[in-house]
Amino acid sequence: MGEQAAKELLTIGKFTACYGLKGWLKVHSYTDPEENFLDYGGWLVQRRGKLEPIEIDAGKRHGKGLVVHIKGVDDRTAAEAYEKLEVAVPADSLPELEEGDFYWRQLEGLEVWCRVEGEAVERVLLGTVDYLIETGANDVLVVKASEHSIDERERLIPYLPGDVVTHVDIEAARIEVDWFIDD
Repeated sequence: MGEQAAKELLTIGKFTACYGLKGWLKVHSYTDPEENFLDYGGWLVQRRGKLEPIEIDAGKRHGKGLVVHIKGVDDRTAAEAYEKLEVAVPADSLPELEEGDFYWRQLEGLEVWCRVEGEAVERVLLGTVDYLIETGANDVLVVKASEHSIDERERLIPYLPGDVVTHVDIEAARIEVDWFIDD
């Protein structure tokens, strides 16, 4: 457990209720699309302060959500012990993304810099990415003011790579945007 606890874990869903009599559980998946929940391995639940590995041996779409079966959990009574538990996986089990694609968690905490043109071109710090919002049309960066930011404003900046977002450098912990600064 010590080695597993040292790894970064990502919560990918939660068991919400039992389904049927043969040990199946309903899942509220935090992944997009929801079915990605089934593609991971190394599932863990936390119970009584300890991480417990589980093996999901079957899963399928059911109605608007997912149902899964945990290996060795073969009746409703056994499944009830998993209700309301969150499911996590090691962060290093996430699939590699293509160049220029990022997981939301990689963008959170990055500084957001804006290029300002005047007599000389300079860059000003708008703040740091607090979290992202999914709007349907495009994702939105919620940028909170930070210690050295230009002002104390919170900004909502569309996450549009190549347009508003001109450069993302995960290693330097910065995002560059083409955005206007209100007076």
